[in-house]
Amino acid sequence: MSPKIDEPTIIEQRAMRQRQLIDAAMSLALEGGAHSVTVAAVAKRAGISRTLVYEYFASSADLIADLVMEELEYYCNRLAIAVGEVKDPVTYLELWIAEALTYVADGRHMLVKSLNSVATPEYRRAEIGLAHRKLMSTIIKPLEFMGVADLQVAISLLQSTIDNASVRIDAGNDAALEIQSAQKYAVAGLRALSVMAQ
Repeated sequence: MSPKIDEPTIIEQRAMRQRQLIDAAMSLALEGGAHSVTVAAVAKRAGISRTLVYEYFASSADLIADLVMEELEYYCNRLAIAVGEVKDPVTYLELWIAEALTYVADGRHMLVKSLNSVATPEYRRAEIGLAHRKLMSTIIKPLEFMGVADLQVAISLLQSTIDNASVRIDAGNDAALEIQSAQKYAVAGLRALSVMAQ
């Protein structure tokens, strides 16, 4: 017996069901980490059969890949809201770094760490890589405006600064001080990398 269709069309019903499964998986991941996201657990949380889950996702790893994509989009949206319509590149960088590290300080990044501990299917890795590049691309325009010549080097060094500040926040250091230090360090370093400084 097939499940009752509550939405006006089959396409809308499938979209609703997929959303229901992703929401169930996300709540499980937030509560117990990625390893708690199994097809059986998601089916139980969503109130449907395991076989129905397989109509939408090939495996729990496939479902986790969707969670990774969703979390990257959530993070990207947080960064976009934080910088708003700011035009000054230094202010933009400072706000971007502050939001990236606030995401760490509020604990939400632990979900990403957990999700990344599960091997995603090979056929989903390119899609995840593209989403991560989109996230980092939100910092390109201010770097260009500052005159940074080698964007890849600048982004890599900025990411390293954020990663190190994240480790320090996770270790219990004061988040506000870590954010300030990361902002000062990154802005000074990026200014030094700019063409105008050479």
